[in-house]
Amino acid sequence: MTTLNEKKRPRNAVITPRFVVSHPAHFIALGAGTGLSPWAPGTVGTVLAVPIHAVLVHAVSMRVELLLAFLLFALGTWACERTGRDLGVADHGGMNWDETVAYLAVLAVTGESWVWGGIGFVLFRFFDIVKPPPVGTADRHVKGGLGVMLDDALAALCTLLVLGVLRFLWDRA
Repeated sequence: MTTLNEKKRPRNAVITPRFVVSHPAHFIALGAGTGLSPWAPGTVGTVLAVPIHAVLVHAVSMRVELLLAFLLFALGTWACERTGRDLGVADHGGMNWDETVAYLAVLAVTGESWVWGGIGFVLFRFFDIVKPPPVGTADRHVKGGLGVMLDDALAALCTLLVLGVLRFLWDRA
C-alpha cells in the first residue's frame, strides 16, 4: 500500500490522526480531526460550527462573527490548498473546514434562534450536496484551496437568501 509520505500519493488517500496533526494546515482543513469521520465528514464539519457559534454569539456581534468567518475562509483557502497538495487529492472528502466556515456564517445571521439555525442547517446541506448553480458552477470551475472553500460559501449565500425569503413570509403571516 502506498503511504502518504511517498512521492506518488493515491487518489483515494486515507487520512490518519497522525496526518491531521502533522501540519497546522492539515489540522485546519480536516476540521480539527472531524474530517476523519467515516460517516458524512461534511455534515460533521457543518456541526463543528455549532459549538464555535455558541461561544461567539454571546461574545461578539453578528458583524464581528461574519468578519471572523471571512478571515477563517481565507485561512481555510490556504489550509485546503496545502492539505490537498499533501494528500494528492485537491478536494478530499475529509477536508471539511469549508463546511464549518460556511455554516458559521449562516449561524452568525440566524443568531440565537435554533429554529432558524436548524432550518439553515438543512438548507445548507441541501445546497452543498445537490450543488445547484452557482454552487455547482464554482465547484466545477474553481480549483485548489479557493475552489474547496468557494462552493460552500456560495451554498451558505443561497441558504441565507432562502432563509431571508422564509423569514419575510413568516413575518407577513
